[in-house]
Amino acid sequence: MATTLEPASLASPTSETAYGVNAEAILRGLAQVIDPARILIRPIERIAFASDASFYRLIPEAVVQPRTIGEIKHLFSFSHEHQIPLCFRAGGTSLSGQAITDGILVDVGRHWRNVRVEQNGKTIRVQPGLIGQHANDALRLYSRKIGPDPASIASCRLGGILANNSSGMCCGVAQNAYHTISSLTFVLPSGTEIDTAAPNADALLRSQEPELCATLLELKAEIESNPTLSARIRQKYKTKNTTGYSLNAFIDFDRPIDIFSHLIIGSEGTLAFIAEGVLNTVPDFPLKSTALLLFPDLYAACSSIGALAQAGAAALELMDRPSLRSVQDQAGVSPLLKTLPDSAAGVLVEFQAANPTQQREYEAIAAETVTRLPLLHPAEFTSNPVEQAKLWKVRKGMIPSVGAVRASGTTAIIEDVTLPVDRLADAATDLSALFHKHGYDDAIIFGHAKDGNLHFVITQGFNSAREIERYRLFMDDVVALVVGKYDGALKAEHGTGRNMAPFVETEWGTDAYRIMQRLKAVTDPHNLLNPGVIVNSDPLAHVSNLKDLPVVESEVDKCIECGFCEHNCPSRDITLTPRQRIVVRREMQRLQNTHAPQSQYTALDRDFPYMALDTCATDGLCAVDCPVSIDTGKLTKRFRALRHSSTANRIAEFMATHFTLAEVSARLALSAGHIIERVLGAHAMPALTKRMDRISRRLFDEPFWQWVGPMPKPRKGPLPKHQDIASEAVYFPACISRIFGNLPSESAEASTMQALLNIAERAQVKLTIPGDATGHCCGVPFSSKGFDAAHDASVNHTIESFYRWSDSGRLPIVLDTSPCTYGLRSCREHLTAANQQKFDKLRILDSVEFVQATILPRLPIHRKLASVALHPVCSATKLGIAPKLVAIAQACSTEVVVPHGAGCCAFAGDRGFLHPELTASATQIEARELDLQPHDGYYSSSRTCEIGMTRATGHTYSSYLQLLEMASRP
Repeated sequence: MATTLEPASLASPTSETAYGVNAEAILRGLAQVIDPARILIRPIERIAFASDASFYRLIPEAVVQPRTIGEIKHLFSFSHEHQIPLCFRAGGTSLSGQAITDGILVDVGRHWRNVRVEQNGKTIRVQPGLIGQHANDALRLYSRKIGPDPASIASCRLGGILANNSSGMCCGVAQNAYHTISSLTFVLPSGTEIDTAAPNADALLRSQEPELCATLLELKAEIESNPTLSARIRQKYKTKNTTGYSLNAFIDFDRPIDIFSHLIIGSEGTLAFIAEGVLNTVPDFPLKSTALLLFPDLYAACSSIGALAQAGAAALELMDRPSLRSVQDQAGVSPLLKTLPDSAAGVLVEFQAANPTQQREYEAIAAETVTRLPLLHPAEFTSNPVEQAKLWKVRKGMIPSVGAVRASGTTAIIEDVTLPVDRLADAATDLSALFHKHGYDDAIIFGHAKDGNLHFVITQGFNSAREIERYRLFMDDVVALVVGKYDGALKAEHGTGRNMAPFVETEWGTDAYRIMQRLKAVTDPHNLLNPGVIVNSDPLAHVSNLKDLPVVESEVDKCIECGFCEHNCPSRDITLTPRQRIVVRREMQRLQNTHAPQSQYTALDRDFPYMALDTCATDGLCAVDCPVSIDTGKLTKRFRALRHSSTANRIAEFMATHFTLAEVSARLALSAGHIIERVLGAHAMPALTKRMDRISRRLFDEPFWQWVGPMPKPRKGPLPKHQDIASEAVYFPACISRIFGNLPSESAEASTMQALLNIAERAQVKLTIPGDATGHCCGVPFSSKGFDAAHDASVNHTIESFYRWSDSGRLPIVLDTSPCTYGLRSCREHLTAANQQKFDKLRILDSVEFVQATILPRLPIHRKLASVALHPVCSATKLGIAPKLVAIAQACSTEVVVPHGAGCCAFAGDRGFLHPELTASATQIEARELDLQPHDGYYSSSRTCEIGMTRATGHTYSSYLQLLEMASRP
C-alpha cells in the first residue's frame, strides 16, 4: 500500500514492478490473443488512465482494450498466472476510487458500446461501454428511458451504472439498477461465462461453480436465521444505500443465479465482468411542472420534504444557501437568488405526468400543498421547457461552481450520504456544524431530499500531512454522525470504492461484513479483481493513494477530472481526451516539482506533441459539458504557440496581413492538384503532399496539408457583387466559401454563395456583398494553430471592415460558415480598444440565424425531399443555433435525422487536411449510424466539415443553403 504522502511513480515499461511482471512482459503475454495495438504500455497512455473522477490515483502497468469475451477470459487467466490485479473501467466517472489500479486496467469504454431496444421499448440490451444518455436516446421514440438517472448520465456508461447500482434525482430506490435489471451476461474470474436469461442458467452456474453456489446458499441461510440481521437488511434497502455489497439479494431471491446476478449489481467490479445487461425500462413522462421553492432556513426546507413527497413530487432537490450562492451569478439564473438572506435554502420540486389530466391533478395538489409551507416567496410552477431548464441549471451547476472557485492545488470532494427523511432537518444542521468545526467554510449541501440522500461538496488539498489529517478527522466525524447518531448510509449512490471501504463494517456490523468477506473470497479467491475496493482491511485506505493536484496553466487548472468532457471529444478514440490531456500535463508538472528522474519526464514529453496537441481539434465542445467550462483547446493553442519558430510566426503574420495572396495561392494549389491527379493518377498527390510534409516539418517544424480524397475543386470566377441601398444585411462570404468550390461528387449548380443570394432574392430580402471582401479572414485558421499575432491581425482587420460595411453597425453582418461566425463573435478580447468599441456596435449573425428568422418566413417552398441527414457543426452547437438548422431542414424535407452519434467531425478548420486520421476516428460512430438508413440528402453549415463528413461517410455533404435553394426553386 502506497503511503499517503508519496505519489505513485511512473516506472518504465521494462522496470521491475511489485507484481513481478512489467509492461513489456504484459504486452508479450497478452499479444498472443489480443491485438498489440490495443495493449497500451507507453508512459503517456498509462498516466492518461491513472485518474478517475475521484481524489485517488494509481498508475496501471498496462491499459488493455478488449473486444470480445474470449479476450476477457484471457485477461483473467493472465491475471491469475502472474498474480497481477485487473480493474474494469467504462467511463471513469466514479467518485470513490473504484476505477483505478496499479495492475492491468481494462478499458471497456472503447469497444463495448452496442445497444438494442427490445419488446417495443419495454427492455433495452446494452453493453458496458454504452453511455447512459445514448441508451435513453435509443428509447426516446418509445417514450421510455432507463430507470437510473444519475446527474452524470451524459458521460457515465452502463458498466458503471450497473456496477455501482446507480440511481439519481428521480428514480429513487424502485427504479435503480438493482430493481430494473432483467438479465446479465457476466464472466467470473475463473472464466465461467453465464447468461442469466438462459433457461439453464442456474443449472449451469451450479455445475461449473459448485463452491460459489453452495456458499451463496449458506450465506442466505445464515441471514435468514438471524432475524436482527434480516430486519436490518430490509430496513437499509428501503432507502438508497451502496455501502458494501447488495445483501438484499440474499433475501429477495432463492436461486443462486438470481442471488449472484443481483450481487453483481453494486459490486463495483470486484466480483465479475459485466459483458451485457438487459434492463427493464420505465416511462419517460412528457409533461412536467417545476418550481424552485425558497425557505427561510435549511431546517424549514428539510421539514417540507414529507409534505411535498406525499403530494406526489417526482423530484425534490434540496439546496442550502451556500449552494444557491455558488450559482446565483450564472447567466439565466433568477436575480431573486441574490436577495436571499444568509440562512435561506431552496427545494427544486418537479411533478411529472403522463397526460394533461394527470398534470392538472398534480398541479392542483401542489398548489394546495405549498400554501401550508413557510415560503419566502410565492411558488411559481412552470411547464415551459426553457424555464424548467433554467431551474435545473441551478441544481446541476452547484458542484462545478464550487470546483471553479477552489484554490489551486485543491480538489472538489463530493460525498453522498443517506439519512432518515423524518430527521433530515436535524441531520443537515449537524452536518453544517461539522463543516465549521473542521474549517470547510466553503462547503455546500444539496441532494435528493425525497430519498434522504444528501450530497455535500468540500474543497480539499492533499499536498501536506496536515491537510490529509484534517480530512481524516473530518471523515471520522462524518461516520460518527451518519452511522452513530442517525443510523444512515455512508454511501447512497456513489459506491463504496476506496473512500468508504474502511467503514463498511462500522455501518453494517460484524455479521454483515463477514458475509461480504466470504462472498468476495469465494468469488475471487486470489483477490485480484479490483482489490482494495469495498472489502479492505486497511483502516487508512481512504487516505492512501491520494491524488495531489500540482498547479498548472490557468486555462485548465480548475479541472476536477470528472470526465464529463470525454464523450464529446473528437480524439477520444485515437489519442487522448481533454481530461487525459490535463492529467498528463499535471503529471509532467508533478515530475518537475518532485525532481523525478529526467527520463520519466522525457518519456511523456516525447509523445505529448502528437497525442495531446496535434490531434486536439480545439473545437471547444469540451467546455460545453465541462462543469467548470474549461476549453482544453486553449491550453493546446498555448502549447502550439510555444512550438512555433520565429520564422513560422513571421510567415503566418505575413499571410494574415496579405490574405488575398493566401486565397489566390490556395485556389491555384487546388487547381494544380486536380491537374496532377488527372495526368499522373490518384496516387500522385498523396505521395507529393507527404513529401512536402516531411520537408515542411524539417524546415519549419510545421505540418503540410495532406491530399486525401475527395478534395474540393477551387472556386472559379470573381465573387458575386451585390450593392443595394435598401439592403437588410451585409453578406460576408467566408474565406472557405471564397476558396473552395464543389466536391467532385456535387452537382455544378448553385454554390454556397450563390444559393444564399438566390433564396434571398426569392424571399425579396436584399443583401449587399462588399466589393473588397477578398483578403479578410475570421482568424480561426491562425488561432487554432497558436499563431496569436497572425490571428489578432486578422480579426482586427476584419472587424474594422465589418464596421465600415455595416454603416457603423446599422446593418447585420451575415456569414455563411458557422465556425467563422463563432470565431468572430468570440474575438473581442483580441481587438484593440478602438475596435472593441466598433465590435460592440456590430450584429454578427450566422446565416442559419438570418435565414431562419428573415428569409425562411418569406420564402415559398415548392418541393421537399423525403429524408435528409444533418450534421450540426460544433460551432453551431456552441452558438445554440443547431435547433434552427433543424427547423430550416424540416421546411425542406419530410424527415430530418440528426444522428445520435453526431459530434465534432474534427476537421477543425484545416486540421483534417493535416491529420486526416483524426477526422476518420471522430466520425466513425456517426458514419456507422448513417449506414443503417439511406437519406436523400446530407447537409451541414461549414464547407470543411462537409468535406470531412463526405470522406467519413461516403455520402456527399453540401451546405444547407443548397438544400433550401433546391426546395425553393420555381
